[in-house]
Amino acid sequence: MGQQVGGAPPGGWGPANIPQFLEGIDFPKDRQGLLRHAEQKGAPEEIRRFLQTMTERTYTNMADVMKGVGEARHH
Repeated sequence: MGQQVGGAPPGGWGPANIPQFLEGIDFPKDRQGLLRHAEQKGAPEEIRRFLQTMTERTYTNMADVMKGVGEARHH
């Protein structure tokens, strides 16, 4: 089979792909700000879903975002 629709990597979109859709973002941002930025960067539904599961709070940097994604996935 060829590449998935939308340019998804062979294994599909995962949390490790989030930083590419938040490139250039100015922190701090709340969850809605992260979602807006990712949508503007063309984030696929899977990436938006990861961001939507995060706790509604202010995120101060990319490491904080990735920590929030990890916490959301374990609840």
